[in-house]
Amino acid sequence: MGPYTAVKPVAFILKGYPRLTETFIAQEIEALEQRGLDIRIISLRHPTERAVHPVHRRINASVNYLPEYLYQEPLRLWRAWKLVRQWPGYRAARRLWLRDLRRDRSPNRIRRFGQALVLAAELSDEVRHLHAHFLHTPASVARYTAHLTARRWSSSAHAKDIWTIPDWEKREKLADLDWLVTCSQAAHDHLAALAPKNNGQNNAQGTVELIYHGIDLAQFAPPAKACADRDGRNETDPVRILSVGRAVGKKGYDDLIAALAALPPSLHWRLVHIGGGNLSDKLQQQAKQAGIADRITWRGAQPLEAVLAAYRDADIFVLASRIAGDGDRDGLPNVLMEAQSQGLTCIATRVSAIPELITHGETGILVESRDRAELSRALAGLIAEPARRRQLGQAGQERVRSQFSHNFWIRRLARKFALPEMAADADTGPDGNVGKA
Repeated sequence: MGPYTAVKPVAFILKGYPRLTETFIAQEIEALEQRGLDIRIISLRHPTERAVHPVHRRINASVNYLPEYLYQEPLRLWRAWKLVRQWPGYRAARRLWLRDLRRDRSPNRIRRFGQALVLAAELSDEVRHLHAHFLHTPASVARYTAHLTARRWSSSAHAKDIWTIPDWEKREKLADLDWLVTCSQAAHDHLAALAPKNNGQNNAQGTVELIYHGIDLAQFAPPAKACADRDGRNETDPVRILSVGRAVGKKGYDDLIAALAALPPSLHWRLVHIGGGNLSDKLQQQAKQAGIADRITWRGAQPLEAVLAAYRDADIFVLASRIAGDGDRDGLPNVLMEAQSQGLTCIATRVSAIPELITHGETGILVESRDRAELSRALAGLIAEPARRRQLGQAGQERVRSQFSHNFWIRRLARKFALPEMAADADTGPDGNVGKA
């Protein structure tokens, strides 16, 4: 069956595109295109990586890059302002921006309004709805553009964008947009409490809705081979530990390195890290000082094919997430779902929405964030117990496949864009199978 024909195009406003770390956004765009949504991608930044995932090549949406820094394209900005300042919505939008600027006197706030002017001037008249991925910068550009052009807008909220902007900004955006979706119960509850109320009832208009990202179960099919029986006793065949995530503060990689350094010398292991991030050099130096640098391979950012191969080669997946000093934290990291889809036992922390996916002792292991000793004990236990790894890995795999199918959750998102149901949706359950709705 071919895709439905969408009624009107929608502009998706993204912080950057394409990005290796935001596969979930690309996966969503592709799925909505397949359902007939005509998407125009608006990116606030140019890509910083040469590699792309296969999903990026399958997306048909056009991409328009706004001025990343206003001083880089002054003529483009001036032409936009000269045009837009004559429009009926300009004065009200400018007042809105100035009110925000008084409370947030930052260059970013100025840049957001400048980007909104350019977007308003260049956006096709046939686009009547704006959708921002992330509630901070992209949502600000979407909001200002909506007021400049009398368009409607919506947003998807994820992690950092929820926890690092002030409550006043979240309240005002939630009162202004049509609807918002977020990818964890923890984030939903926080934002619902800030959404418009009616007779004291939170989220009375249903402004905020929980829609998990889920994963493409076809793309992350179960591996053909069984879990290995490595137990850390063979120096020539060490237990393979994997972590996928950016080397930034909220990922807790300094805690992981310290926990690994505290493992008993009799246990043989190797760690592979996949991901970019500005702390890579510092972490490598920490590993060198701890005497474990020769046991760690730093691969940097990798395309999906390489990440999937790493999942299938590993024995344990670990993510030591924590809340950063500025409040930034993970939501529900897709890498945990991806790892579990491959039957890989996961060790993670009790941060944000991670316990919504992993039940301690049943579908994985949870430890307290920043507790390096507990993390080290958890690693030591799973390194030495392949049978337990296999049991937890299988249980985690079953949970992901039964509750976190991308096909199921994308159906709910499609409804937000008023896309018609597809025949295959009729009885599709969270596992993507028919007959389990």
